[in-house]
Amino acid sequence: MWKILITLSLLSLLALAVAQEAKPTQGASKTGPTPAYYAIPQQAARKENPVSTTPESLARGKKQYGYDCAMCHGKQGNGKGDVAVDMKLGMHDETNPATLKDRSDGELFYIIKKGKDQMPPEGDRVKDETIWDMVNYVRSFANKGAAAEKPAEEKAAN
Repeated sequence: MWKILITLSLLSLLALAVAQEAKPTQGASKTGPTPAYYAIPQQAARKENPVSTTPESLARGKKQYGYDCAMCHGKQGNGKGDVAVDMKLGMHDETNPATLKDRSDGELFYIIKKGKDQMPPEGDRVKDETIWDMVNYVRSFANKGAAAEKPAEEKAAN
């Protein structure tokens, strides 16, 4: 009799444990559980970009972006890369100045370095300086977008 009770108790506990593991966490996605929000540590967000936005930095950033980012974010940063379109991913349009205006360079560095949602991280595959170059390059998309939005009179005055 005791053996039956103990066995039933153990089976009940096992069933509860399995049921608890099977519950999706808040913010779960198709690829697995994700946090309910994406938090960037304040210390990382406050980091200042040590790499000046020079033509050389932009060229290095463009090269690395082409290898690792363009397939999803698009060659022009419009969020319409081949993979994003094929997988129906909702990507940000980085040519829109409003997209990144509230993001610090430190936040962009952190996202590129650590990854976000389905975006894989650069991690230690590339040097930090290269990631800062990528931050400069991604920022250049918004500058191009802002110039394209200026009325013709403003363009002519410049």
